[in-house]
Amino acid sequence: MAAESDVVLSNSNHKAAAPPQAPPSKQVFTHDEFEFPSILKGKHILLATESFGPVNGVSRTTLSLVQYLRAHSVHVAVVAPEFNGLKTQTEKKENVEIRLKGYPMPYDTSLAVVYPFRIDKLFARAFQRNPDVIYLASPASLGFQILLQLQQLTHQPPVLLNFQTDLSAYIEILFPFPLSYWGMWVFRCVQGYLFSHPSVRTIFFPSRGVREYLEKAGVPSSKLLNLRRGVKTDLFNPMARSVQYREELAPNNEIILVCVARLAAEKGFEFLADVARSLIAKDFPFKLLIVGGNRKADVAREVQDLFIGMEKHVVFTGFLQGEDLARAYASGDVFVHCSITETFGLVVLEAMASGIPVIARDMGGPSEIVADKESGYLVPASDLEAFVSCVERLGQDAELRATMGKAGRDIACQATWEKINNRVAWQIAETLSKNSSSSTSRFSAVPDLYSWSSQLSYMRVTGQVVIICGVWLGLIVTWWLVRASLFIKTGSLWVSHAFGRILSR
Repeated sequence: MAAESDVVLSNSNHKAAAPPQAPPSKQVFTHDEFEFPSILKGKHILLATESFGPVNGVSRTTLSLVQYLRAHSVHVAVVAPEFNGLKTQTEKKENVEIRLKGYPMPYDTSLAVVYPFRIDKLFARAFQRNPDVIYLASPASLGFQILLQLQQLTHQPPVLLNFQTDLSAYIEILFPFPLSYWGMWVFRCVQGYLFSHPSVRTIFFPSRGVREYLEKAGVPSSKLLNLRRGVKTDLFNPMARSVQYREELAPNNEIILVCVARLAAEKGFEFLADVARSLIAKDFPFKLLIVGGNRKADVAREVQDLFIGMEKHVVFTGFLQGEDLARAYASGDVFVHCSITETFGLVVLEAMASGIPVIARDMGGPSEIVADKESGYLVPASDLEAFVSCVERLGQDAELRATMGKAGRDIACQATWEKINNRVAWQIAETLSKNSSSSTSRFSAVPDLYSWSSQLSYMRVTGQVVIICGVWLGLIVTWWLVRASLFIKTGSLWVSHAFGRILSR
């Protein structure tokens, strides 16, 4: 259990989910998990997220919170980057959604680096006044700019921040050393500086590893609160299992392994391909169902190429959602999770809600979701043989699969979105109750930009924004240079090999 003085926002009670110990910090804020805080009704919340839409776990988490708050008469203005040509936005009073222009990331066009903007103009578009509170979901280029520009305001709205994406881990995988080390250091420094600002009151973290990372970056422990994610147990449940779908996938009654993830290098597909290759070598009868896609076709193709020669065993479905996704989960026998960059791992919780056991590499968020040897197995991250052995053990024991699947379902049912979102709402309510000065008159928090001191402040913050954007663009350029160098190297080797064969004749 967490220290009594820490505010615990998770109610998962299995052994693997115990949140980390923390030094004495916040008072316990008790509330009724079924009652919505009345103080929030009619309030204005600016919610900024780097990804909004049903494209990944972060998006689904954020969308669920937005819908919950709006259903309880809270005015929520969503701000997110444009992506993949999506420019639609709604600025109606009841349902504000603002899309900002940006540069799409080369490895995933559903993510973008937002171009510089003015926070006072953003407030004007959202509410024609300052928000009562700002909520940042997985802050990166958009969230960083908001945090920087808040520092020039006379009266700063309180900020709650949900750290859901470990960008430094992505950099470590996507870039070669020493560029990866440099990129990780830059992000840790930027995050530590921005997240430590007094305007940031609460930082939700999903797992022990994330807390350790934030503390290493210099973020005060008093701001950190554990918050797990929820799952739609009515959608993801064993009843979604389809016998017909299973017969189509595995006509010879093979064991169906399910993997749900965006097709990208950081999701552990190289390890999964090695697992599949080992199972084939052992003549283990299986079908691997890989659910997910990537708006960047060449990135998705690179993942698919890892499974060349295994087409009889591997099925790619592309991106699925809703009932189709629920059917894919429940129709499987075992869920295999090979990513080591997950801060939480929503797909793991969805698989458990669907009643199938999970085998995951023991790193990141899944380590605190899966109850080892109860709802599945946690395997050392680099131990391929142990991972394969767990697949064989579960594949050969239907009774064990049923027992672990039921245990996983019981754990998942304790983490509904209703409960998780209600806890976030109560934490926002507590922040507002301690910040009575946040209810200011129209634009009273925006400084006079025509005064000399304010001009200097604005220039300073603008310079910081340019630096942050420069770091992002530098990483993008580096990404393309690395890819180009690898392409040139591969091409030159192919040409040399071809000429060698010609000369040998």
